Order: sequence, then C-alpha cells, then structure tokens
Amino acid sequence: MIDLTILLNEKSEAPLYTQLYQYIKKEIMSGKLAAQTRLPSIRALSSHLYISRNTVDLAYQQLIAEGYVLSRPRSGLYVIDLVLETLPSSYSSSTKWLENPIQDRPAIQYDFRYGDVDAEHFPFSTWRKLSNQSLQQNQQMLFSYGDPLGEPGLRIEIAKYVHSSRGVNASHDQIIIGSGVQYLLGILTGLLGATDNGIAMEEPGYDGVRTIFQHHGLHIHPIPLDEDGLNIHKLYESKSRVVYITPSHQFPYGMVMPFAKRMQLLKWAADQNGIIIEDDYDSEFRYVGKPIPSLQGMDTHQRTVYLGTFSKCLLPSLRTAYMVLPPALLELHYKQDYRLYDQTVSQIQQKTLELFMSNGHWEAHIRKMRKIYRQKQVTLITTIQKLMGTQATIIGQDAGLHILLRVHNGMDELELIQAAEEEGVKVYPVSPFWAQPAQAERSMVQIGFGGLSNEDIREGVHSLHRAWFK
Repeated sequence: MIDLTILLNEKSEAPLYTQLYQYIKKEIMSGKLAAQTRLPSIRALSSHLYISRNTVDLAYQQLIAEGYVLSRPRSGLYVIDLVLETLPSSYSSSTKWLENPIQDRPAIQYDFRYGDVDAEHFPFSTWRKLSNQSLQQNQQMLFSYGDPLGEPGLRIEIAKYVHSSRGVNASHDQIIIGSGVQYLLGILTGLLGATDNGIAMEEPGYDGVRTIFQHHGLHIHPIPLDEDGLNIHKLYESKSRVVYITPSHQFPYGMVMPFAKRMQLLKWAADQNGIIIEDDYDSEFRYVGKPIPSLQGMDTHQRTVYLGTFSKCLLPSLRTAYMVLPPALLELHYKQDYRLYDQTVSQIQQKTLELFMSNGHWEAHIRKMRKIYRQKQVTLITTIQKLMGTQATIIGQDAGLHILLRVHNGMDELELIQAAEEEGVKVYPVSPFWAQPAQAERSMVQIGFGGLSNEDIREGVHSLHRAWFK
C-alpha cells in the first residue's frame, strides 16, 4: 500500500472527490501507479489528507465504476492492468508486447475509451442541492430499504420521460429500477427461465450482455447483421424465442434499424410467441435524421422488454438503470417472488434523481450534453478525415459516444493497438464483441470520445496518424 499526497483546492468549482478521482486516474494512466498497486484504505486516506471518508469513498467508487481499480474482498482496492483488461485473453500468451514491464511502455496521454463520459459538465451543484433537499423532505423514510421495484416517484418520472422521448407505452408499475443494465438482465433471465432454444443476439454485439446470458446457462445464437441491422431470416432459422437487440444504435456498428425492419421483427415475435429485449442504451445521442420510436412503443402485442440507463447522460457511477416489463412478465415477477429482492439503488439517490427530472434539469442536461458530444464527434471525425482521408473508414457516426475505425494500412487489430500505445494513445479492440472472434474484422478498432476534450481528441488523432502512417 502507498501514500497519496495531493493538494486539494477547496475553493475550486470541482468537488473534492472529483479532484481526488482525477488525480488518481491520471496517476494510473501515466503508469505512476502501476498495476496491482494497493490504494490506501478510505480511513487511512481521509486521515492523511484531512478530508471526509465520504469524499474518498466517492472518488474510489468512480474509479471502480470506470474500471481503473478493482475491489478485492477483505483486501482492498488494487490498480487494474489496463492493457490486459482491454485485450482478448488469447493475446496475453501470444505477444511479447504484453510481457514488457508497465514502466517500459509510454505513458498514455489520450485514452479513447468507450464508456468514459464528460464529467466536467455534470451539474454537481444542482445535484448536491437536490440531494440535500431530498434529505430534508424525507429524512426518516429514505433510510429504509424502500420499494423493491424502485421509488414510485422516480418510476413515474421515468414513465413520462420514455413516453415523450421514445414513445414507450407503460405505467410506472411496469418499471423496475436497478443498479445497471447487467443486473436487470440477470433478473430478466430468471423470469424467462430455461429456454430450450437459447437466446439470439446480434453478431457482433455487446459482450457484457452475452456474458450475463452465458452465466445463466443460456445458449447464444449469434445472428449476423445486414446493413440495416439484424438479419430477420437468420433469426427465424435460429428457432430461438428470445432476442436481445440494440435497434436504435446497434452496438458496436452503430446502424439504426429502420421502421420496416422493426415491423418485421415485431411480426417475428408474434409468429414465434417470442420476446424482444430492446436495449436503448444511448438513445439520447442521435445526431442525424429523425428519431424512430422504440420497438416497445410499436409493439401492440406487448412482447417487448425495454431497457434504459442513466450512465451515458449522467455518470456511470450513479449505477441507475431501468427495465420496462410487459404485463405477462410482470405477473411472473410477482409469482416467482422477485419482489422479495431488495432494491439495489439508494433511496437517497433515487429521490435526488426524481427531483432532478421533475424540476426540468434532466431534459435541460440532455440538450446540453447532446450539443457537447455532437461537437466532440465532429472534431473526431473531421480530424480523422483531414489526416487519414481514404486510408481509414469511419463506421457508426450517426449517433452515440463511439465510432469504429477500419484502418487500411495492413496492420491487424493487435498491431494497431500496440502502435497507438507506443505514441501514448489507447484505442480498443472490437474482436471481443464477436461470439466467434475468428470472424471479427482484422483491421478495426473502437474509439470512444465522451471523456476527452476537443483539444485532446485532435491531439490524440494526430498521434494515431503518426502511429499508423509514419
């Protein structure tokens, strides 16, 4: 375990926990805090820096949520090896690059990690004010376990929001709140029970969700993509009666499923007596064309489960997501005693979020962040086009907080990542998104831009150009 000495500025607009989090993150990314380094305990660091334990805890929780440190039970927090965490396990035994000591590799200056968000524009002062307000109004009530489905006031606000923004038709009684989409999918998988024909998923698709289904013993049917999304004919051939999809911004390719194909998918659900799991993970950030209503809102047979999250537009560390169940599955939820599961999101946080939404801050924040992220995306794309031209192909630029980049220089995925790191830049593999990684495209990487400034995006792309085309 080490000591951390940092001068925190109490007069800064940035909260103390944000300053502490950013300092530790920078130390990790620069290699000054090496992999497997044990961080000081909350008590020790709060005493060392003369700050509250809550401040240290908030900073540590943010680092955990963003994947920079790992909590080991009864042991402490340890720095994660970011290189090993972001590459497929098959790489670790096949390249000398990973065998080099971390201090021998260049410090990472620009991390194009998908999942990082622009925390600088989070309305901390408003959030703090509303958090204090929630405690004043409901001080005693907020200290209990709360409603297993989530607090009714927040579920009412979510129901209003998804109806107005995405056309979702649901009462608040159909909504379950939980600490992340993966947690909610675990509940949903239990409700669906053992499905003899497994579950269908887009190929490629979100590997974090695939892992949840596999851990619950479900066989995965990878369904290939057409230019406009899931291949419906192959879905019929799979004989599966459950499908997980990301129709509003396919992950990771980014295409938007058009209206006609959505109708075909709903017909499949009716024909097969099937269930559609619609993950609308970043629907707030669409930059081109008119928004298409959710599948759930178009589903007259009520066979669609709708998933949404606050992680992309607010902060991942809030760990707040929601699931809208159709009536048949909601009835199963009660029959199978899932109502006995305690709520996993703090009541205080739920009440704060309810006030944030009911007072108009949520929609104002979305509008602001949509402009900010759109400008970052424009910066990324125009810089790539200016420097790389026809030497690279941009994929999935109509929405979201990432793109895929197909690089035409003869390098494969691993070589692209290695060359970028030698220039102090982190880009990420796409092969883990394939259930059958051997079928993944060879010369493609994922580039997220949410957590970087416009200047860092420009400088990072310049470094990538040097790495790949020097």
